[in-house]
Amino acid sequence: MSTTPDDTAEPRVLGVAVPTPLRRLFDYRPCQPAPEGGWQPGLRVKVALGKREVVGIVVECRATSELPLDRLKPVTACLDAQPLPADWLWLCRFTARYYQHALGDTLHQALPVLLRQGRPLEARTRERWQLTEAGRNTPAERLGRARRQAELLELLRQHPRGVVGSVISAQGFTRSQLRALADKGLADSVEEPLTAAPAPRQGGLLAEPALTLNREQSAALAELHQGLDRFHPCLLQGVTGSGKTEVYLQLIEAVVAHDRQALVLVPEIGLTPQTLARFKRRFRVPVVALHSQLTDAERLDAWEAARAGRAPIVIGTRSAIFTPLARPGAIIVDEEHDGSFKQQDGLRYHARDLAIARAHRDAIPVVLGSATPSLESLVQARAGNYRHLRLTRRASHHAPARLELVDLRGRPRQGGLIPPVIDAIRQTLAAGSQVLVFINRRGFAPTLACHACGWLAECEHCDARLTLHRQPPQLTCHHCERHYRLPDACPDCGSADLRPLGTGTERSEETLGALFPDVAVHRIDRDSTRRKDAFEQTLAEIRRGEPALLVGTQMIAKGHHLPHVTLVVVVNADAGLYASDFRALEHSAQLLVQVAGRAGRAERPGRVLVQTLHPDDPHLRLLAESGYDALAETLLEDRRLAGLPPYRYLALLRLESPREADANQLAGEAAEALRGWLGERDPGVDCLGPVPAPMERRQNRYHVQLMLSAARRAPLHEACAWLTHWLEAHPGARRVRWSLDVDPQTLA
Repeated sequence: MSTTPDDTAEPRVLGVAVPTPLRRLFDYRPCQPAPEGGWQPGLRVKVALGKREVVGIVVECRATSELPLDRLKPVTACLDAQPLPADWLWLCRFTARYYQHALGDTLHQALPVLLRQGRPLEARTRERWQLTEAGRNTPAERLGRARRQAELLELLRQHPRGVVGSVISAQGFTRSQLRALADKGLADSVEEPLTAAPAPRQGGLLAEPALTLNREQSAALAELHQGLDRFHPCLLQGVTGSGKTEVYLQLIEAVVAHDRQALVLVPEIGLTPQTLARFKRRFRVPVVALHSQLTDAERLDAWEAARAGRAPIVIGTRSAIFTPLARPGAIIVDEEHDGSFKQQDGLRYHARDLAIARAHRDAIPVVLGSATPSLESLVQARAGNYRHLRLTRRASHHAPARLELVDLRGRPRQGGLIPPVIDAIRQTLAAGSQVLVFINRRGFAPTLACHACGWLAECEHCDARLTLHRQPPQLTCHHCERHYRLPDACPDCGSADLRPLGTGTERSEETLGALFPDVAVHRIDRDSTRRKDAFEQTLAEIRRGEPALLVGTQMIAKGHHLPHVTLVVVVNADAGLYASDFRALEHSAQLLVQVAGRAGRAERPGRVLVQTLHPDDPHLRLLAESGYDALAETLLEDRRLAGLPPYRYLALLRLESPREADANQLAGEAAEALRGWLGERDPGVDCLGPVPAPMERRQNRYHVQLMLSAARRAPLHEACAWLTHWLEAHPGARRVRWSLDVDPQTLA
């Protein structure tokens, strides 16, 4: 198939990207009549693909095809009068090329679900009623005995810009009463998008005044203001509670004042509502959210409002990076180090890195904010590629709480807590404050064990132990999400002496409830917050300020402002420090600093107790005594000596199959072929493996990995492209599921 573009006004061939894993375009003949603006890239079309009809996107308009024109199928229908935005199409093509993914599937994933299904790209509308000139000059008394019409007339008089029909209905008025006013010429209605255009700014852009910035915040904002009209990447490193969000808000104020749009990315869905609420309190312009908990219709409304320019501020999780903006002005990535910005299956993109690429193309500033920046961002700042801005002071004027290492060795535990820590919790509650107990394991206990023979409950489908849950009582695999009944006796020796091994959030909740029966205990993990709005309701109770115990996973550790928490307890700091992944120490240190940042954010100073079996570990001690920056310097030197990111670039080929032999055979042949190709060219790319994945069997499938490593991106991508073409042509690849992960964030 030819891929050479042709600028002819009447193309004879359309290169269409369809949602398949194949890395190619499919040629079709244009249908008649042509769309309003002529055939051009970005138009959605319906096309026949085999026996199915699918929605594809025109990517190329050409005069020729490798196939005879009479053998090409015609496009069934064109769905759009105008193409999708050019910057959106560019971002999708860049993403597919960089992450070695099929363009058709990339475009498909980047669209809202309803657009993938062929829904028209148009805003849902609502009815807004307002008084006519005659209505404004008509006293309510003139309506005589039509009392409800008179009351409705007064309601509309109080709102010169009109009232939405649903609000009028909520006030108890009927459709017939509205029609009666309209028939008398006193009121009329207009259709407007659900996300309306910005209101006239008689009262100014801000609904509430901005906070006064301290010297460091003012200097950071001044630097950001200097780059509003160009690509200006900045790493904003601020200790937890230092007011990074206020800097974001005042930067966005300047962006919106220049009639441009701002895109804000946050790592977790749980952070979106509180961020959205704060932005809506500050600004008088529409603020829309994009995340996976929206309905398909809500997501399309927000996407379309951003594309049309009616939403000056867009907030969302990682997929929001694909939101088109009519007038892009700035991109902000909050908690840029967070692993949630990396998609771990399918299209394995990193939203932070795409934000950098997008800002570069649009010539706009991009701000990466974090208290614990990724090593990749720190290296870019050190090299001068990013402007490094620092906020070292908390808004509360208290210094950030330091980590106090507490030795677990040889001490009795209750629910994972030792007596000195329990005493500290008791003292904090007695002082009227709140305590956060952090344990990054949900469930009651990490597994169930037989005290007689040592049997451990393991998943039948994964190389993993089952987690014991009490609510409801069951054993669960957190890798394949299968559930098992609790055994009455050990399946190996028949003993009934089965005991929970280790501590999870449920066990800590139970223990603390028994130790402090008069204090509310709030558990916050994925299990306790499944019900819609459960997380927000729990946070609302916590923020009332009464003495309470918070038991949670990393859901509560990041981004939340908990002003009444003065003590943080980390139940077990060792869980993530000694994993096989080379990033484990970096990620664990970031999480420890983030959870420590929940303490002492208001008037009272905070304290952080970190329980560990390895209090003399040099890395952990360096983090506790000198902070994250000192540890990051040590880790960077370790990575440089070991030839690991950010000093080298990686790509990971993952293969999985129900048959272990099939995965191993294809991995071995791929490695041999790739090494042969590399040997002929010597591009400076190393091929390591194949080796079994850290969890070799998961969901009854065997996992094997092959790693590519290079000092430069270009040869690594060339090798990845060759490898994907080799795999696509290999007959054995049809029996094995494989994927290529460029810039992997975990080897698991």
